[in-house]
Amino acid sequence: MSIKGFIFDLDGVIVFTDKFHYQAWKQMCDRIGIYFDETINNRLRGVSRAESLEIILEKYEGTLTEVEKAKLMEEKNGIYRERLTTMTSADVSDEVRETLQTLRNQGFKLAIGSSSKNARFILEKVGLLDAFDEISDGNNITLSKPDPEVFLKAAEYMKVEPKNCIVVEDSHAGIYAAKAAGMIAVGIGDASSYDKSDYSLKSFGELLDIALKYK
Repeated sequence: MSIKGFIFDLDGVIVFTDKFHYQAWKQMCDRIGIYFDETINNRLRGVSRAESLEIILEKYEGTLTEVEKAKLMEEKNGIYRERLTTMTSADVSDEVRETLQTLRNQGFKLAIGSSSKNARFILEKVGLLDAFDEISDGNNITLSKPDPEVFLKAAEYMKVEPKNCIVVEDSHAGIYAAKAAGMIAVGIGDASSYDKSDYSLKSFGELLDIALKYK
């Protein structure tokens, strides 16, 4: 089997914005009196904003309309984007930049596969927008991970068959989605010990060793 494309989750793989997500949800929850902590926040990894809100509202005793929920999501995203404005190129390691460039030099296509609707904004802030051939994110999907839609769309945009793609993910939901898409799943961070991962990375640069297996 030959690999022609790599698809990367964004948060937790290329950049680390978990703290911003947590701070934004926490500020929103504190305002309306919903309990929120790191344990709940960890359940939100890899899922959409709407699904995240539903998880948070498990601790809410009242009832909210869809309009009210939409306003809460807008509030959270406003806080989150405000924090994202502090990001710079320094928020991406040299190892990540060099690995991505090497993969491109070797002829692989690169894509982002993220549930975030802020993917392009983040990539612009850290100076990586031009590092990827395609972006599949929360703006072009209707189902979030563990559904494989975001990765299948990325493969479609790259014009690469799913079986010829490798996905790099840090969440269990993302690994599950990659396998459901018929792709090779590489776990990093929290997903490095997940038994459904085909490969595990201790560092981002180790991805080059995996790439060599499929040249």
